[in-house]
Amino acid sequence: MKTHILGFPSIGRQRELKQALESFWNGSRSAQSLIEVAANLKKRHWRIQRDAGLAYVTTGDFSLYDRMLDITCMLGTVPARFAAGKGDSPLERYFSLARGDALRNLAPMEMTKWFDTNYHYLVPEIEGDTPWQPGEHPVLADTALARDLGFAPKPALIGPFTWLTLAKSRHEAHKWSRLESIALVYADLLASLAPLCDSIQIEEPVLSTELLPPAAVRRFTEIYAGLNAASGNRLMLTAYFGPLEKNLALALDSGCAALHVDMVRGRDELGKILAAIPDNMALSLGAVNGRNIWKTDFARILPCIAQATAALGSEQVLVGSSCSLLHSPVDLEAETALPEHIRGRMAFAVQKCAEVANLGKIAEQATSRELQSITADPHDAAAHPDQHIETVRQQVAAVIPSQLHRKSSYPSRKKAQGWLALPPLPTTTIGSFPQTAEIRKIRRGFKNGSINEAAYTAAMQNEIRRCIEKQEQLGLDVLVHGEAERNDMVEYFGQQLGGFCFTQNGWVQSYGSRCVKPPVIYGDVFRKQPMTIAWIRYAQSLTQKPVKGMLTGPATILCWSFVRDDLPRAEVCKQIALAIRDEVLDLEKAGVRIIQIDEAALREGMPLTRAAAEDYLHWAVEAFRLATSGVADSTQIHTHMCYSEFNAILPWIAQMDADVISIESSRSGMELLEAFDRFNYANEVGPGVYDIHSPRVPSTEEIVELLRRALRHIPAEKLWVNPDCGLKTRQWDEAYPSLKNMVEAAKTVRAALA
Repeated sequence: MKTHILGFPSIGRQRELKQALESFWNGSRSAQSLIEVAANLKKRHWRIQRDAGLAYVTTGDFSLYDRMLDITCMLGTVPARFAAGKGDSPLERYFSLARGDALRNLAPMEMTKWFDTNYHYLVPEIEGDTPWQPGEHPVLADTALARDLGFAPKPALIGPFTWLTLAKSRHEAHKWSRLESIALVYADLLASLAPLCDSIQIEEPVLSTELLPPAAVRRFTEIYAGLNAASGNRLMLTAYFGPLEKNLALALDSGCAALHVDMVRGRDELGKILAAIPDNMALSLGAVNGRNIWKTDFARILPCIAQATAALGSEQVLVGSSCSLLHSPVDLEAETALPEHIRGRMAFAVQKCAEVANLGKIAEQATSRELQSITADPHDAAAHPDQHIETVRQQVAAVIPSQLHRKSSYPSRKKAQGWLALPPLPTTTIGSFPQTAEIRKIRRGFKNGSINEAAYTAAMQNEIRRCIEKQEQLGLDVLVHGEAERNDMVEYFGQQLGGFCFTQNGWVQSYGSRCVKPPVIYGDVFRKQPMTIAWIRYAQSLTQKPVKGMLTGPATILCWSFVRDDLPRAEVCKQIALAIRDEVLDLEKAGVRIIQIDEAALREGMPLTRAAAEDYLHWAVEAFRLATSGVADSTQIHTHMCYSEFNAILPWIAQMDADVISIESSRSGMELLEAFDRFNYANEVGPGVYDIHSPRVPSTEEIVELLRRALRHIPAEKLWVNPDCGLKTRQWDEAYPSLKNMVEAAKTVRAALA
């Protein structure tokens, strides 16, 4: 029985890739040095997989920025606006696609969430008649290197149907007309890979969704017949993030040598698969969860492996991870501060490699005694008192319908909020301001005890004062305190809530060099004490303009944490909502009358099938209303959403009933707002008018044009002006001129409306 993983984290144990990338971008590291760091990381990751006992090491899973971007470059589908960069080195051009080019004033490619994860990919752009110039994919050289070094490589590629489905085109029919030419480029690469390996992982996670159009379904078997031939019948058609459901027959008829399925989210489908799988198709079982940090319950998954083995024989069954381990931290060995009753339940990427290998060994040869010892319930430690707090459970059970709705409808609230006296197209920001090296130094000092609480408070107040002064200089209408005291929008709150713990090095890639360290929810969640009141009250004391109270919403805290797996996610979300509700009410009592509760992750947490998505949206929206609905009509509630392809969920967003919603939309050129033409959204909207993930400073004219586009879809009386997202990752010399241009653009458009 062969074992493998679908992918390993690229970032390195100590975030070596992040450091190398950022030093290359700032000019302090050469391209050759960056390539050497990447090469060393790849070799290290292959050794980890081999030493764990896996049959294959995965190649092609490592990317300098994004694997979807790697496919885009392989196909040569570079947007026409980057033609000006032809004189650049390939590496510089690659990064300009991801980050933009400030010197040429080129906006980067749009970025959005990879299915229902917190990883971001760069959205391919398919333009009318732009000629495509196929390029190379790093998987070929990496696979050859791995083989030369004595590893057994299994190349991994995102498949053509997934790439095309996620690509952006103004005309869907035009997009799919490119399928055949795309397949030819894939076929050439597969033919080159075939002599180097005996299995090629071609990933089509789109098969676990309902996104494939009928035209694509009709061509699937034909296209894969050509790809199978080119690969010498080495393809492992790889689906993940859910069951195949209506696409099961399509996958089984693909003609591929093997099929990989997600046994974490699609376990109930195994019987149907075994009943219909062709005699010549092997089956790979994604038995170890690639998206969490908990040990695998061997006793639960081994019967699935036994069932498959009984039906197909051990030679036709492989054991793997459910998806790439990209979504897990790298190595648990680096964690020395976690309580043992929590650490003992965990497995990071390195440990998950060993779990996969052990599952394969046990399935084939373990004695009953060995089986009993290794399959001991990983949740035995769950008896810890923090795991179940009766008062929290009672509060959740006591929630009544009236707690889920504002006292009045939006029109009445709008009148009650007239005290704000805001101009048309009011300007604001999303919350955070640049996190300078000095701010981070002060927080580290306070954390390690070298700075006492009084000195820390004084330093943070000084940063808040600077932030308020700069906003008043800019002429913003609604201010924020800048969040200098916050290391992360989820971790900050998790540190003050019961039921959370934190890793030292549990970093996970979000995009490019951006890494996050998700909190761990291991027990019942409750608010220990007020979390933000003192900072917001201090900020408000410095200005006559309104200052927003800034909180993170329950669904976002849930989605951006590693969540306990012994309680339904809906129940955990409600616990968080009650804790945030307490904070909202305390902010209001403190005189804060604009409160933003960010639900940046609402869309990304949505399951991939319609039925499951409906259930999730019901309880996630309900949790938001539970957190926000206790305030008076005169208190204005805002929320913010990141990278939200929200067209399909606009009715649910309306049900959140926030007075103002801000959304990222600049990279789409305001195309996202077309949804408002088809849906009568009653409340106010702040579409992002410039991309904060790029270092470029947008011109006033550029923002004016975006605002004019926004006004085609949103009435002026409902339109706010703000950046796409928070500004913590930017520098002041980028943020200040960008905001200055934004305010000037708002004034220009405002004057034209008068």
